[in-house]
Amino acid sequence: MRETIEVAAIGEAQRKIVGIVDDDPGMLRGVGRLLSAHGFLTEVYPSAEGFLERATASEACCLVLDINLGGMSGIELRRRLAEEGSTLPVIFMTAVNSEIIEREAVEAGCVAYLRKPFPSRQLIEAIGKAVGC
Repeated sequence: MRETIEVAAIGEAQRKIVGIVDDDPGMLRGVGRLLSAHGFLTEVYPSAEGFLERATASEACCLVLDINLGGMSGIELRRRLAEEGSTLPVIFMTAVNSEIIEREAVEAGCVAYLRKPFPSRQLIEAIGKAVGC
């Protein structure tokens, strides 16, 4: 009986929308496909500014956010969302190996900090943690 409840909870969480922000079209497409293959719905944004333009219409349950974006950084976006009172869980991802940036990301508030390239299961587990399944 317990197993059925856990499966139902995971299925419900996976019907939620995950926002993905990355300025690399290949990464955006790849993460989107990975999440779709695991049953998640996705909304993709090529920039932090693009996310902010459409964020009011977004029903995302969490945000997978690249740190180094062309304009506003992922950390700046997270701080701005927090200032506006958003509690949207954030999973940061980056190709930069820097303890300083990792510390800034953690201080800005994140559920997980993933270094690219990362195993797909790490992202799926982080989203599960973010949405509570």
